[in-house]
Amino acid sequence: MNTIGERLKAERTRLGFNQTEFAAVGGVQRRAQLFYEQDERRPDAGYLQAVSRLGVDVQFVVTGTPSMQALTPEETQLLDGFRKLDIKNKGRVLGVIEGAAPIESPRSIVTVGGDVGQQIHGDVHGMVQGPDMRKKIIKKK
Repeated sequence: MNTIGERLKAERTRLGFNQTEFAAVGGVQRRAQLFYEQDERRPDAGYLQAVSRLGVDVQFVVTGTPSMQALTPEETQLLDGFRKLDIKNKGRVLGVIEGAAPIESPRSIVTVGGDVGQQIHGDVHGMVQGPDMRKKIIKKK
């Protein structure tokens, strides 16, 4: 989505409005809405202010960068906390998210850089602890 019109249309459809309904909220006719979405015209500040009341992320529409205000309070708290973590703890958080998320694809790999040195492939049951376990597993092969 590279244009204001494309982003405006994406926001409208995300919120579940058709062009006529959305145009009415913005105080314009459906044809003006169509022109905005086709990048033949640019919406004015009054229109953007009106559609922002529906939940449109105006910063995203204008700049292409989502606003922090578009996040829920929980998402903002999570993002703020994540940004403060070092690489090891970021890896741990990403591992928790990967493990807690519903399985949508057959399998995924979580790789964490730095001094963590762990990879998890597929389903993991139980715990493997200490460097001696690796030697035992390799010897069994």
